Order: sequence, then C-alpha cells, then structure tokens
Amino acid sequence: MKKLFIMLLMLAPVAAFAQGKFGHVNSQEIIQAMPEFAKARTEIEELTKQYDADLKSMQDELQKKAEAFDKESATLPENIKTRRQTELQDMYQKIQQSYQDNQQALAKTQQEKMQVITTKVLDAIKAVGQAGGYVYIMDVTGGIPYISTTLSTDVTADVKKKLGL
Repeated sequence: MKKLFIMLLMLAPVAAFAQGKFGHVNSQEIIQAMPEFAKARTEIEELTKQYDADLKSMQDELQKKAEAFDKESATLPENIKTRRQTELQDMYQKIQQSYQDNQQALAKTQQEKMQVITTKVLDAIKAVGQAGGYVYIMDVTGGIPYISTTLSTDVTADVKKKLGL
C-alpha cells in the first residue's frame, strides 16, 4: 500500500504535466515579417555604406600621399623623408582604428535594434501562451531536432496576429 501511494505521488506531476498544452513558434519567420526588422536592416545597411565610403576616402588619401612620397623620396632630405613616412604610418593606423571602431559601432547598433524587436516578439509569445493556456511554447529556430506537430500547436500565426502582422 505504501509503495502504491509513493508511486501515485510520483506520477501525479507527470500526469498533470501531460495534460497541459504545448506550442511551438518560428520566431525568425515572425521577426522577418515585422516592419521594424525591415527598417532596422535598412538603417544598418545605410550606416554600413556610410562607414565604407568614409574608409574608402581615407584609403584613397593614403594611396595618393604614398604615391607622391614614392615619387619625391629620392630627392627629399632625410628628416623630411622620415617625417612623411611617419605621417603615412599614422594615416594607416588611423584607417585601421576607424575600421575597428566602425565594426564595433555597427555591432552595437545592430544589437540594440534587434533587442527591441526580440523583446517585442517575446512579449507577444508570452501573451499568446498565457491567453491560450500553454504550459510551454518552444521556438523551432533554436536547432531543436524534433517537435511533434500532432502533440504541439503551431502558434506562429497567433503571435503574428498579436503583433498586428
């Protein structure tokens, strides 16, 4: 009798858990359908083009100065030659630093914009989960090897509807 009671206690949470509703969602599909995502992608692309143009301008200037230095170097006094070599090295280092700064700024901007979008999607998933009485909603874009479509409900459309998409 005691063993039966212990076994019932152990199975009770499993039975209660098995009665709950499970859902799955494709967050990438939702994010890509959001106008905020398209706007963020456009802004990132424009910023990338601006940074690329700035770097190209700096590289062109460096190349012109390097070519001029190569033509004049044979006739320049040693102190001026050394000073111009230092200037060229400083320009090169400035370009390298600008490239690194631009990459960091792009990554930060992208992270900030995606954080806002991701938070909005997660809030919508939570709202759909609470409204639908779901125990668990799993994101299929997370590399999950298998989700039973017969035991789990696809709530992607519900989340899109919640977001007004």
